[in-house]
Amino acid sequence: MKSDAVKKGIQQAPHRSLFNALGMTKEELERPLVGIVSSYNEIVPGHMNLDKIVSAVKQGVAMAGGTPIVFPAIAVCDGIAMGHIGMKYSLVTRDLIADSTEAMAIAHQFDALVMVPNCDKNVPGLLMAAARINVPTVFVSGGPMMAGHVQGHKTSLSSMFEAVGAHSAGKMSDGEVQEYEDLACPTCGSCSGMYTANSMNCLTEVLGMGLKGNGTIPAVYSARIRLAKEAGMKVMEMYEKDIRPLDIMTEDAILNALTVDMALGCSTNSMLHLPAIAHEIGMDFDITFANEISERTPNLCHLAPAGPTYMEDLNEAGGVYAVMNELDKKGLLHTDCMTVTGRTVGENIRGCENKDPQVIRPIDNPYSETGGLAVLTGNLAPDGSVVKRSAVVAEMMVHEGPARIFESDEEACQAILGGKIKSGDVVVIRYEGPKGGPGMREMLNPTSAIAGMGLGESVALITDGRFSGASRGASIGHVSPEAAVGGPIALLEEGDIIQIDIPALKLDVKLSEEELAARKAKWQPRQPKVTTGYLARYASMVTSGNRGAILEIQ
Repeated sequence: MKSDAVKKGIQQAPHRSLFNALGMTKEELERPLVGIVSSYNEIVPGHMNLDKIVSAVKQGVAMAGGTPIVFPAIAVCDGIAMGHIGMKYSLVTRDLIADSTEAMAIAHQFDALVMVPNCDKNVPGLLMAAARINVPTVFVSGGPMMAGHVQGHKTSLSSMFEAVGAHSAGKMSDGEVQEYEDLACPTCGSCSGMYTANSMNCLTEVLGMGLKGNGTIPAVYSARIRLAKEAGMKVMEMYEKDIRPLDIMTEDAILNALTVDMALGCSTNSMLHLPAIAHEIGMDFDITFANEISERTPNLCHLAPAGPTYMEDLNEAGGVYAVMNELDKKGLLHTDCMTVTGRTVGENIRGCENKDPQVIRPIDNPYSETGGLAVLTGNLAPDGSVVKRSAVVAEMMVHEGPARIFESDEEACQAILGGKIKSGDVVVIRYEGPKGGPGMREMLNPTSAIAGMGLGESVALITDGRFSGASRGASIGHVSPEAAVGGPIALLEEGDIIQIDIPALKLDVKLSEEELAARKAKWQPRQPKVTTGYLARYASMVTSGNRGAILEIQ
């Protein structure tokens, strides 16, 4: 056992004395030590139930002959952090989570791990850590929130943000906003649409690191408790078989995740997190090859905010495995990949039927023949940009309009809600990238304001920042190179004509190469917005959005 390094031999007598101080018996020390990484806290709705999940995992581990030991991981609620300085501290936690979990697991020589995440950066951060630590590991998330119900319609957090825009446009009263506020988020769990948290929990299933239902069983279902017990038992089986994360998270598994991402219509943030996870397994992930997968992968789901269905509906329709089974009918998956079940992907998804073709379109009747995400390049984004095209209305798939330039999320939001943005405009928010932000803030406030004010069919938004999974419309993020390093987005001037052609995968500004070169020669780097603390260190090490905003010594 790996943990023998802290348990066996005369030299480890001091170590054993400290285990005695923990109240551990000799019988417990004779078993494998299983670290349970608990992301429980009392500030994130998706994490407030994780104490119950962790308790169930502990029971599962103990039933299967292991000694469960809990230690924590942090998590930020992106919704609460939205629209102010707190959002600078969202993406950056992904690396804090990976680093601190690596430190805890190796310092204490755990034999195996069960990761219990739920929201946004917590899931990819722990997947990154799992690859680094590489001991038998199983993931079990806290599960999605149930959809809200307002005036006979299902709602979610994105409905709430858009209600603010509708109120500013005079389309919704104070009382109606209050009704949404009271009913949009009715339970614990990760917000109920195909936002970043649910995207990554579903993709954890696809990667083979979570059991069936990990991404879709609602947080309030007792089935989630049973799943947690199964995860605890399953990690002991993995320990006995010596199946490790690097046996599971292979290049083919990453490609499977990207394929299912396209079919589900996942958050654009997955195009930050999959490259970062790939980096941990030694895979060079160029986001432009996502277009090759997208071109052959049909989009089968329109979950909120792209459509009227929610995670609970996907669960009832058969979940992630049913989507994978549809894709396998056209041979789009690598089915020989190993998973935490001890079986291959092909063995896991066999017989997993699509129970609701209104929620999961059959493979021969997709929403579109191409996937939910697209990478756009051009003279405005030479290294790429990302759009959730499954959430773009037909009228905005091709658009040309004048740039309206803003230097921050707050500045743009004020202009949108103040009625200063008109039909046809292209809102540009820059110096919000990984370095420039720093921290690459999400832009849910401005995208929701655009939608809520009725401009979703006529106004586009581009940024070197990123979007919440709850964003919809012609919202193009991750524009690379970012403004802070002199990317073309930094050279734009008010009124420049922006050309967006999503079917052709193009994002351009209508300027000559000579004009862009002349502007670049005059451009001067800006003083960093933050010069102390973690954000300053992060800005000094972070790479571009097209590389997943990974950290490197530069």
